[in-house]
Amino acid sequence: MEYQDIAIGLDVGTTKIVAMVGRKNEYNKIEILGIGRSKSIGVHIGVVNNITQTIEAIREAISEAEHSSGIKIKEVIVGIAGQHIRSLQHNDYITRLDFENVINQKDIQKLIDQVHKLVMLPGEEIIHVLPQEYKVDSQAEIGEPIGMYGSRLEANFHVVVGQISSIRNIGRCVKSAGLNLAGMTLEPLASAEAVLNKEEREAGVALVDIGGGTTDVAIFKDNIIRHTAVIPFGGNVITENIKTDCLIIERQAELLKIKFGSAWPGENKETEIVCIPGLRGREPKEISLKKLSKIIHTRVCEILEQVNIEIKNYGDEEQKKRLIAGLVMTGGGSQLKHIRPLAEYITGMDVRVGYSNEHIAGGENGLISHPEYATSIGLVIKGLDDKKKYLCLKDMDYIHNEKNNTSDFFYKKFYNNKNHTSYEEKPEDYLKIKKNTKKKSKSFLEIWADKFRQILNDTE
Repeated sequence: MEYQDIAIGLDVGTTKIVAMVGRKNEYNKIEILGIGRSKSIGVHIGVVNNITQTIEAIREAISEAEHSSGIKIKEVIVGIAGQHIRSLQHNDYITRLDFENVINQKDIQKLIDQVHKLVMLPGEEIIHVLPQEYKVDSQAEIGEPIGMYGSRLEANFHVVVGQISSIRNIGRCVKSAGLNLAGMTLEPLASAEAVLNKEEREAGVALVDIGGGTTDVAIFKDNIIRHTAVIPFGGNVITENIKTDCLIIERQAELLKIKFGSAWPGENKETEIVCIPGLRGREPKEISLKKLSKIIHTRVCEILEQVNIEIKNYGDEEQKKRLIAGLVMTGGGSQLKHIRPLAEYITGMDVRVGYSNEHIAGGENGLISHPEYATSIGLVIKGLDDKKKYLCLKDMDYIHNEKNNTSDFFYKKFYNNKNHTSYEEKPEDYLKIKKNTKKKSKSFLEIWADKFRQILNDTE
């Protein structure tokens, strides 16, 4: 198997780190070749706060993924989240001097590169520049401008921004673990790749990924990303509250939440009790399931209220912006009992729990398609798509070089910058197609001048 055929997603979360190896089969479905998982103890609220512990956890997850897949992992695409993430809307344009030719990918890339040069707040840098609608000359609301004639290319962009220090800390952990960083992508965008379908994106949908440390929100309408946000709390807030209110250790609180927890306290009776083993030499503790569900209900309501605020910030109250497909919940927190009807009650929208079954090859569903692995699967999909785009750009550049006899512009930009050093390729392998040009014959004067220089050299 060639390394170019696979992608490795690395989900560096607050509670777990997952490395997933996958490829696409002949039916365009994802085959999961291997998976590795380790406990995340160096990340807090989606941000690295202990470099050494994070590096060790990444190595552990990668080692397990290598063992289960039988593949030596060289590079990964990493998900990024955290409370430092913010997004903004931006409009920009370029003027095309070569307006007699149609708009191509190079023009779009030039416009995107121009947006990347925007000046951000101190300590921030751009993570994603996501085009929304295009405008060519006076024609607006264009979804795909390639192939059209026009002198002015304009677009609305959704720009995702993050703290430089947080981004570089993740990059440092990956490289210190002996890996190449193929790219970073916002975690809600990766999760959306795994659990949303085209019809939902077209109708309007809000993806809510409730993770261990953060709750990620991505809103789509007309098949375009419209809004993203990272809410700085998730399942860890629920666990912490159970631990504090019930006076038990964190491991017991997590098990209580998973096995007996419910987001709707009305179903439990006061007489329903669960017994927790006491610490060494201490009596067991009896905890009311009614009390447990009240704790969980309070925290889940806070998360969903924040989600509702983000939906309102997007502008869902406008008729043309209505999210017809409602909410899709994923992540480990979406598995809480009765969380779906509670979300419907708070948001007033239809809600479903998102699984990755649609994208996973048959026979591999079950544990792998579980919502807690949605981000990892989305990262694999994103990595495979990036490689496909890269190869397409190479093919475009072959034609570009053949037609115009220009330098390997795309090779330098998309090969070196993307850090695809593990592809086992060299520049001389890349430029396989060259224009066969005959040597220009020298004039009589040039031949005489060459002979004259030779005579002078001989006399010396």
